[in-house]
Amino acid sequence: MTAEQPPAGGFKRSTLNARVENIFDHTTDTRSLFLSLTSGKHLRFVPGQFISITIPLGDEMRSRPYSIASDPEERGPFEICFNRVAGGRGVQWLFDRRVGDTLDFSGPFGTFTIDRAPDAELCFIAEGTAIAPIRPMLKRALASPSASRIHLIYAAPDRDHILYAAELEQLMRTAPNFSYESVIAPGQIYDRLFELADARWVIGDADRTRQFYICGVGKGVIRLRDLLRGAGYERRAVHYEQW
Repeated sequence: MTAEQPPAGGFKRSTLNARVENIFDHTTDTRSLFLSLTSGKHLRFVPGQFISITIPLGDEMRSRPYSIASDPEERGPFEICFNRVAGGRGVQWLFDRRVGDTLDFSGPFGTFTIDRAPDAELCFIAEGTAIAPIRPMLKRALASPSASRIHLIYAAPDRDHILYAAELEQLMRTAPNFSYESVIAPGQIYDRLFELADARWVIGDADRTRQFYICGVGKGVIRLRDLLRGAGYERRAVHYEQW
């Protein structure tokens, strides 16, 4: 996980313990765990932050970051969302968890966040499970009294991997300042996202006051960042998190 600052940019905290309260399978390879602190307290976090889960694998102990996909205002369990990775022992350990199991984690951490929506047009770009930190950030922005426009472009290799699709469609119907576009790109996801961003926010007009929040996997995230910053958007206006 890479961002404009080191990912452990939040306050360092001691290890916490959480119980798996519920499991939801979005697809055969994508799952959400709903966790609650065994202390009975509510986890406080800012939309966009992540936790680092301790994963015991017998021969080694790993720590892996997972973005929080739920809203800070929700008083029930908090959600993390993840997908299978070929040869990924750590994520397989998470897939092996069952309701009632407990796990240790630290955090929350991270600077790729929205605590208060800026007074500017907002553009979110997400790919696959990288919708996880964007989801609570989007809801926080929509709850803001600002009348600025808010856009989401969300890409996946197929329709099944557009997560929270019904929720996003409902938000588009009920929030007059929100537009949402899903992009199905089986092969070159970031090529398609690059084309859309270039046509809409670079070539499309001369406005350079927008704020961007980009999250995804690999070098395509950096390519999008560099496109927008190179087109005249302020460096601090193009926020990103690369997984």
